[in-house]
Amino acid sequence: MRSETRQRDYEKYVTGMRIILEGARVQTGQTPKQVVWTKNKARLYRYAPTLEKRYPVPVLLIYALVNRPYVLDLTPGNSFVEHLVSQGFDVYLLDWGVPGDEDRNLSLEDYVLEYIDRAVKKVIRTSGADEITLFGYCMGGTMSAMYAAIFPDRPIRNLVLLATPIDFTPENSGLYGLWTREEHFDPDRIVEAFGNVPAEFINTGARMLRPVTNYIGTHVTMWERLMGDRSMDSWLAMNKWVSDGIPFAGEAFRQWIRDLYQQNKLVKGEFRLRGQRVDLSDIDCSLLNIAAKKDHIVPLSQSETVMDLVRSQDKEFMVLDAGHVGLLTGSGAKKNLWPGVEAWLEPRSR
Repeated sequence: MRSETRQRDYEKYVTGMRIILEGARVQTGQTPKQVVWTKNKARLYRYAPTLEKRYPVPVLLIYALVNRPYVLDLTPGNSFVEHLVSQGFDVYLLDWGVPGDEDRNLSLEDYVLEYIDRAVKKVIRTSGADEITLFGYCMGGTMSAMYAAIFPDRPIRNLVLLATPIDFTPENSGLYGLWTREEHFDPDRIVEAFGNVPAEFINTGARMLRPVTNYIGTHVTMWERLMGDRSMDSWLAMNKWVSDGIPFAGEAFRQWIRDLYQQNKLVKGEFRLRGQRVDLSDIDCSLLNIAAKKDHIVPLSQSETVMDLVRSQDKEFMVLDAGHVGLLTGSGAKKNLWPGVEAWLEPRSR
């Protein structure tokens, strides 16, 4: 009996070391989908319905430029996309793809005025709908807000912002705001050195926000789950996603740091896309703004400001007791975020 126990512990040890050395290996993004439009590296996906469409207003998901969007469709049973589809929503996702060296000059103008705009038009044509819900997560929410502001005539019925940075004043933008201050951070030199900013550079910055948790706690949790014979599926999927970053297109990075973190032009009403001023007060569609109390990447105060800037009469600020990613995945998300978003969208999607 003792030898069998030792053998099992040895096998668990081997499994754990393999994960540490080789990385997590698990299938992600498994909800069936098809490509309905492409531009450069970007792909627009439409998810296959699992039942008859209940809501005529489709949902277009926009994620950040520096992480893989499959966090929205992590694994079966732990997928926000899968949940929306199972409730009868017509769901689309804009995957930015991985920028190559030739994409170093892609700017926020390109992403907002061309990629998002064309994706919105394609969703309208494909779905046959008159209006859509634009759903932005993190940086994708910032760009979605820019789009809704600069194109108030577009058919955006609902705007959902999830953990979205809007106010980049130092007191509201956490450690990122401190680290990127003009006196000791020059984005021009970073872009000149790298072209596209490497994923490792971005990931290291994110991990250093909570170094003990990210560098030590993650693997402590892994060993606890492994040695305690607990399910590893969610941990493996999240560990894979956290380590699976993509480069940040150089020019977009330069604007993100210089115009937003360092000069806070969006809140000041000074941010422009190809000469057009982005005025958040031009947003008048229904707005659901969701923030997380324990978000160390986008502090709650950084998201809340938008509530006072938009012109929308129908607006709600939802605060969840979670972190930046935990609010979207796991058991807490299933109990709080998923049903909360569904309840808000249901009467506004008919």
